[in-house]
Amino acid sequence: MQTSTLSVGSGPLVDLIPSSDCLEHASETQPHSRASSIDFVVQSAGAEVACESTPQLAPPKPAPAKRASPNPSRRPNPRRTCSLMGVKVVGSGSYVPDNIVTNADLRERYGFDPNWIEQRTGIFARRHAGRDQATSDLCVEAARRAIDNAGASAADIDLLVVGTFTPDHLCPSTACLVQEKLGLDAPAFDVSAACSGFVYSMATASQYVATGNSQLALVIGADCCSRIVNPLDKTIAPLFGDGAGAVLISRGTPEQGLLRYQLGSDGGGGPLLECPASGTRNPVNIDNVAAGRQFLDMDGRNVFIWAVRMVEDTIRLMLDQAGLRIEDVSLFCLHQANARILDHAVEKLGIPREKVPMQLDRYGNTSAGSIPLVLDEAHRGGRIRSGDAILMCGFGAGLTWGTALFRW
Repeated sequence: MQTSTLSVGSGPLVDLIPSSDCLEHASETQPHSRASSIDFVVQSAGAEVACESTPQLAPPKPAPAKRASPNPSRRPNPRRTCSLMGVKVVGSGSYVPDNIVTNADLRERYGFDPNWIEQRTGIFARRHAGRDQATSDLCVEAARRAIDNAGASAADIDLLVVGTFTPDHLCPSTACLVQEKLGLDAPAFDVSAACSGFVYSMATASQYVATGNSQLALVIGADCCSRIVNPLDKTIAPLFGDGAGAVLISRGTPEQGLLRYQLGSDGGGGPLLECPASGTRNPVNIDNVAAGRQFLDMDGRNVFIWAVRMVEDTIRLMLDQAGLRIEDVSLFCLHQANARILDHAVEKLGIPREKVPMQLDRYGNTSAGSIPLVLDEAHRGGRIRSGDAILMCGFGAGLTWGTALFRW
């Protein structure tokens, strides 16, 4: 596989994308202030949803009420960062299912408009897991490839951290299922931070390695997003795909590791991306399933405006606190959510496009899988060498974000 670059042309911004005026307004607001974006953005209409078991669409959901703004006094500190040196990546691997679902396939099955998808997201295809596959299966394939790439064995691994928000089950954890399938003698646990999950998991595992409590940690980011979206929802279903990526982390030199990293959250923005009926607050039951509330719901416009502002702010912060410039960074491995979010970062930060590898056009948004998928492809393609500075940035439901400037 080859990493490509992609730029999406301009066009009318509907449903998922705000107007250019809104985008300009967003760049002038305070970092991570969801309240300001909600005040000036009109709520998008609810998408049609249906239970998977019925062949017809349920009645459209009513437009959601205006979401409450978070308390400004509880806004997270957007400038809090950390550093953790003395760790290195010794191997990488990735996996996507064989089943390719193109925009033409979605048009044939559900009547979706391929041009609408391509112009507003930059996505042309995505991978969907087979009927016999779940998130743990994707994890295992990616992990085996990473182990092979590192020249290690499963017996060497003494820690497993899996970033996912689409676990096989509520319990046991996906990490425990992967641990059993790989035959590891290691503690194993999940980290649920949605599209920030890989960076969260990598930072977590690195603490164990840096302190000597792990000699070789396996970190996986993986999601089966196709299982939590309503396949009939034209504003959400086309965006997501399934995939997994993995890295192995061991002790490195004092010059290697996390030069700077930032893990952030804003729970006040939780309703912008949620599965309403999926836990103990609102359990899955007959009524909720009939209404499609078990599926992912997204306020696309406000998520977009938050994301473009956050990505720009956090990348500037990482570079400033590490004392580096754009030209000092070899690659920017950014979460593959929407081509226009990446285009905005490239334009505002002055990043050369060749430094921002893209898989979005082929795989869609694979959530926690997207950054390690990009990272592995670049690594195996010879685009990452010892001493390179690699910037990773994930952002998504929670709201959460995780940005890491890693010295390879």
